[in-house]
Amino acid sequence: MWKTVVRRILIMIPQIIILSVLIFMIAKMMPGDPFTGKVDPNTDPAQIEALRAELGLNDPWWQQYVRWVQNVFHGDFGQSFTFKVPVIQLLGERIGNTIWLSILSLILTYMLALPLGLLAGRYNGSRLDRFVTFYNYLSYSIPTFVLGLLFLWLFGYNMGWFPTGGSVDLGVVPGTIQYVANRFYHMLLPAITYALLGTTGIVQYLRSEVVDAKQEDYVKTARSKGVPVEKVYTKHIFRNAILPVASSFGYEITGLIGGSVFIEQIFAYPGMGQLFIQSITSRDYSVVLAVMLLTGIMVLFGTLLSDIILSIVDPRIRIE
Repeated sequence: MWKTVVRRILIMIPQIIILSVLIFMIAKMMPGDPFTGKVDPNTDPAQIEALRAELGLNDPWWQQYVRWVQNVFHGDFGQSFTFKVPVIQLLGERIGNTIWLSILSLILTYMLALPLGLLAGRYNGSRLDRFVTFYNYLSYSIPTFVLGLLFLWLFGYNMGWFPTGGSVDLGVVPGTIQYVANRFYHMLLPAITYALLGTTGIVQYLRSEVVDAKQEDYVKTARSKGVPVEKVYTKHIFRNAILPVASSFGYEITGLIGGSVFIEQIFAYPGMGQLFIQSITSRDYSVVLAVMLLTGIMVLFGTLLSDIILSIVDPRIRIE
């Protein structure tokens, strides 16, 4: 298996190169530059042009790309024009928040989706199944920003149960239990919002697999041998029905990291998603390129992770 993993990683190298070219060209096609609308109107235009020339913004795009790639290989993603700090420092401050929010969202998503899908498939056609189906349609049709704004207004501003912004309160000492609890408290409402909307595909897949598995011969054989019903569902049916869900686990992780843009922006959570929106609106191309490149690399590794997880869950499938 490890030979395949190494081979897949080597195949990712040309994919990452193509990805870097595409995102660089897309970024350069965006209107304006970091100086657009950010300088005093009374500033001498010649001085602005001198700054553009000094930063190489007037060079051909391929020269700028080669220079950017060379710097990236040395761990230099450039300087943020908006935040006035190195991009690598900015990413280091934000990526941890996004990763922890994604992990919590994923845990809550599966804690909700697995029992709902299993119960809906087991009691298909019942009132419980109809309720789960209705919930599925509802969660699929509600946009993320609508539910996020509703929860923010209801549980944040109106009831005051959750904070309305930030990742931790001021004055909390890092490394303490209070600090960990406070960070969890700030992540909880955004994670619940994402989890409620992220269960749709998992519930639908699992329900369909359970309904189909109930008709399989191995289930009928187990029932005829007197195997308890609970054991049939938890050990036989669930283990086989979980395979399609397990195969998409890697995509779920990378999807959470890349899809946290709306959640982080709505809840003013300082992560990669919020940083990406701020960088686009301020034309901070160095940050935009870095965030897009990292997100693309995560998606590629998510594909590999899904294959590895599927081979672990299903002994019949091994990547050689």
